[in-house]
Amino acid sequence: MDITREQAYELLTEFTSKPALINHALSVEAAMRAYARKFGEDEEIWGIVGLLHDFDYEKYPSLEDHPFRGAEILRERGFPEEWIEAILGHAEHTGVPRRTLMAKTLYAVDELCGFITAVAYVRPNRKLEEVKVKSVKKKLKDKSFAAQVSREDIRKGAEELGVDFDEHIETVITAMQGIADQLGL
Repeated sequence: MDITREQAYELLTEFTSKPALINHALSVEAAMRAYARKFGEDEEIWGIVGLLHDFDYEKYPSLEDHPFRGAEILRERGFPEEWIEAILGHAEHTGVPRRTLMAKTLYAVDELCGFITAVAYVRPNRKLEEVKVKSVKKKLKDKSFAAQVSREDIRKGAEELGVDFDEHIETVITAMQGIADQLGL
């Protein structure tokens, strides 16, 4: 199936209207593209998978539904099974193993993107340019900060991906800084 980034964005916005969720999707897309470049993979495909990983969340937020309903919708629309498997694997509760580098990367960047956004929000100017690896690591130690973000998933993601933790954080920060204007950060 040949799907463009524009078609993926249309699908995202068909199911998602909340700006915070759209910004999260854009952040994950940027991080996936950065890793695709780093690993010599298809940047367009990886970006689309990142963009769509939570497209069903606003309509189907329960653990019973997300991302299972999204996977059903993607299958109905003819999306490649490898993409769907990566999307299913980004959520621990699905039990879907992360077998591909794309799936491992999606899992590794998802929670971290949300956490970095939270760190940017508490910076004096609310700007991603002010976010540094050191500040992210400091905030990770504060269990009350962005308490809904799983620190275990962030660490496990970097481990599964086989990348240095600091380098991983830097890669994701840099990717998100590249779209800071789109994110309003």
